[in-house]
Amino acid sequence: MRWIHAAGRGLLVLVVVLTGYVASGAHADDGTSGDRGPLTLATAGDLTGYLGPLLEGWNRTHPGEEVTLVELPDSADETHAQMATDLRDGDRSRFDVLNIDVSWTSEFAAAGWIRPLPRDRFPLKAFLRPVVDTATYDGRLYAVPYVTNAGLLLYRKDVLAAEGVPPPRTWAELERDAKTIAPRHGLDGYAGQFLPYEGLTVNAAEAVYSAGGSILGDEGARVTVNSAAAREGIGFLARGVREGWIPRQALTYKEEESKQAFRDGRLLFLRNWPYAYAVASAPGSPVAGKIGAVPLPGPAGPGRSVLGGSDLAVSTHARHPDSAARLIAYLTSEPVQRQVLVRGALPPVRAALYDDPALVGEFPYLPTLRESVLRAAPRPKSPRYDQVSLVVQAVVRDAMTGHETPEDAVRRLARELAAVSDR
Repeated sequence: MRWIHAAGRGLLVLVVVLTGYVASGAHADDGTSGDRGPLTLATAGDLTGYLGPLLEGWNRTHPGEEVTLVELPDSADETHAQMATDLRDGDRSRFDVLNIDVSWTSEFAAAGWIRPLPRDRFPLKAFLRPVVDTATYDGRLYAVPYVTNAGLLLYRKDVLAAEGVPPPRTWAELERDAKTIAPRHGLDGYAGQFLPYEGLTVNAAEAVYSAGGSILGDEGARVTVNSAAAREGIGFLARGVREGWIPRQALTYKEEESKQAFRDGRLLFLRNWPYAYAVASAPGSPVAGKIGAVPLPGPAGPGRSVLGGSDLAVSTHARHPDSAARLIAYLTSEPVQRQVLVRGALPPVRAALYDDPALVGEFPYLPTLRESVLRAAPRPKSPRYDQVSLVVQAVVRDAMTGHETPEDAVRRLARELAAVSDR
């Protein structure tokens, strides 16, 4: 998920990054010792253009270990397909380091495409606690968290202030305000990302998690979705469409469409990633200065988001594994992580940055985002995650469109996920 950030930064920023990194003990060398040498880093398209300059900084201080950046398509599905095709080529693979979506770690590890990493080479204790779980499979570290993310509830604070009500903390409060307050102000009530794609899997998982349920256990070997919590979570989404406080138009929304509806002033509440807050708050936005953000609500209080973001992994056939690990340590160092936020507008994994007064002043949603990340959970772990996600999308879509009751949908979901596990 990419964020748009308008502020330009000069070369001085890179000097600060490099100075801080070298001071932290990662000194430059000729890059010729051991298994060190040039690298290729593959990533989805860098829409903000921040990553190239960071890698130029590495290249200047690590002669002999230069990194070539390969940008794949912006679409997560296309990036996944191209990475998987390359990694299946074994020792003919072009990629050494991979910037992978957090939901792919289990799949890539189970397929033998990425190598386990030694925990003591990376500052895992300095990261926000839940993000490390996205980088593990079968009890081993197979990647290192690079950026994180969590869903937030964006709301029109001007509208709620006019009504004298606080932002909702529970589903009941959200439903009440979406039903009653939104129509009085000519707004639709609530939307998320409900088109059948990965976003619907995320929204459905958040609803199930918020109700206290789960979808899979034991790294995908056990199906746990057939529960009262799952019925309550999927029922919450289906009820919203049936009763109209989730507009039917929202069934066509991905991140961008839902963000645009909120930015245009058509929604009272929106579940989205923090980038949508940044865009809606930018100069020229019709709702700039009129919005707030709180953690996602749940049945009895704050709910649980799904963790977003990406991890850095080393290909099993990387030409220079030591250089690859050193590059990952550089990209997750505190000075560079600061620039991941400032230049790339991507949420860092370093916990200390969320308490930095200067950063909070520039990104006022950071404390709320930190709270949401700490309560968040990974997407269902499975070596067949792509199939798991497709099943969730199809079944939840039928429940939200009224083709299936939430009870029947959960039973069907359990059956189809069991079939995926058996395969």
